[in-house]
Amino acid sequence: MSAVASLRRVGLPRLVVHLSVLVICIIWLIPTLGILVTSFRDAGQIAASGWWTAFTGAAETSAARLGDPSTAKQNGATYVITGSVFEGGKGGAVRAFGTRVAAPTEFAVGKAADLGDGETLTINEDGSYTYSKNAPFEGRGKRVYLSVATPPSFTTENYRTVLTSQGIGQSFVNSLTVAVPATIIPILIAAFAAYALSWMEFPGRALIIALVVGLIVVPLQMSLIPLLKMYNEIGNFFGVPSRSYAGIWLAHSAFGMPLAIYLLRNYIAGLPREIIESARVDGASDFEIFVKIILPLSFPALASFSIFQFLWTWNDLLVAMVFLGTGKDQLVLTGALNALLGSMGGKWEILTASAFITIVVPIIVFFALQRYLVRGLLAGSVKGG
Repeated sequence: MSAVASLRRVGLPRLVVHLSVLVICIIWLIPTLGILVTSFRDAGQIAASGWWTAFTGAAETSAARLGDPSTAKQNGATYVITGSVFEGGKGGAVRAFGTRVAAPTEFAVGKAADLGDGETLTINEDGSYTYSKNAPFEGRGKRVYLSVATPPSFTTENYRTVLTSQGIGQSFVNSLTVAVPATIIPILIAAFAAYALSWMEFPGRALIIALVVGLIVVPLQMSLIPLLKMYNEIGNFFGVPSRSYAGIWLAHSAFGMPLAIYLLRNYIAGLPREIIESARVDGASDFEIFVKIILPLSFPALASFSIFQFLWTWNDLLVAMVFLGTGKDQLVLTGALNALLGSMGGKWEILTASAFITIVVPIIVFFALQRYLVRGLLAGSVKGG
């Protein structure tokens, strides 16, 4: 009994942790699922019902006008108009109806509704109706409001609209041209710096480490204008265009370098000292140690920072507009989609489709490198050189 009780004591906390993680994942995934489903619905369904009704059908409120009084047929003392509320419409199944826009579900289908003044109206589920009155009809056909159940319907037109819009293809290429070098350059430089700060003895090393940590908290917005001014002055001196990919690569590298050096330095400093000392005894230089030992062992940390840096540069809009420009041939994907949304107004179907087009490449990068993420971030978090 004591062994069983011990197992229960050990297993229960683990079960609670697993359930908590599962609940958090579900909470995070539900909004994403909602955006994905909404991106495949048309504007009418989005306006009429929530995304959770997309797979079961939605109830939409629509208006219809009954037949013209001239079509009425006399049956004794009663005048009757028959027809269908879906004539010229898209069809569906009527759930309820009413004569006021504020109460479209006032009357049940299939039952005669007393409208007063000797008028009765029966609307069936298939949309057929019988409208009767104990006196001749006058004026225009009566307007009714319907609660109509529409079957599940999905479309790719939203994505077609976004992808075929002018400049989206070029903007996609621009984003890749910005994000890939702006991810590789800071990693390459930071890896050399992290090795030097971890395993090479030189004066001022501790001061440089403290400076790197301090630079992590410098806001991008505060340093953007001075950096742009410095870049323009250097560009004018060497004849480099003020709007070029070189400028945005350098800017992203400068903003990402402190965090890259900090993460990589923590990881590299935690590698076994015996391996590096053995390589030095065998006559290996620092460069050979770095290329043949440090880089292969540091791949988890390199992959971890690659995810962060790529996501940041891919989703960036501010730095791209400042250093690259806002012309049609210069806009990155986030800028082009922002302009598209501005011209499309408040169309949610375009907004959600644009969101998923924007995140498709980061999702591929994340899932390709995610197994290294936690290992790279935590490996060196309790050790330091």
